[in-house]
Amino acid sequence: MEREWTAAQIAATIDHTLLKATATEAAIRDLCAEAKRFGFASVCVNPCWVELCAKELAGSRVAVCTVIGFPLGANTSEIKAAEAKLAVSQGASEVDMVINLGKAKAGDWKGVQDDIAAVVAVSKPAIVKVILETCYLTNEEKVAACKAAMAAGANFVKTSTGFGTGGATVEDVKLMKATVGPMLKVKASGGIHTRAEAIALLNAGADRIGASAGVAIVSESNK
Repeated sequence: MEREWTAAQIAATIDHTLLKATATEAAIRDLCAEAKRFGFASVCVNPCWVELCAKELAGSRVAVCTVIGFPLGANTSEIKAAEAKLAVSQGASEVDMVINLGKAKAGDWKGVQDDIAAVVAVSKPAIVKVILETCYLTNEEKVAACKAAMAAGANFVKTSTGFGTGGATVEDVKLMKATVGPMLKVKASGGIHTRAEAIALLNAGADRIGASAGVAIVSESNK
């Protein structure tokens, strides 16, 4: 039987996201205010806003999440690690990094794992979520990427950046959860706009929802 979800329970799984290049300081402040008001798990912002969010959210239960090597994943491991280390020092307690997709498509899973491990090594005690960008991967590659994330010591695997050709699907979440089991958590992100979509992904095995439509999702009627 599928779980019934209240608005508050859904809110507690949401990473309230604003990753647009045109995001202004005022918009980021509004994002933080909404996160506190609705009880979201975190705000997810580009690295330049981490310090501001840390100040805005001080004393609240809302975490500061940022993105690393975003959205292409094509930075060198050294740059990704440096970006993550700085973000954590500025107040990020969660970092969502994009895998090296070129290495993944070439089957260089050691390279993918080493890239993830470089970020994990400098991010402690922050949570590391590994973005697979599932729209570009076969099912076999998704499984291999999940295994690389597990081997590298990450905390989550995540479906999408929201900037690719597709976002989260129930099928991908089920596959990822079946692969990582209890070892890692799963974050579904990309194209999640409604309460029904969020619940379907949560019931498929997602532990977190990444969405820019968080307010709309939790404001929908529970009926």
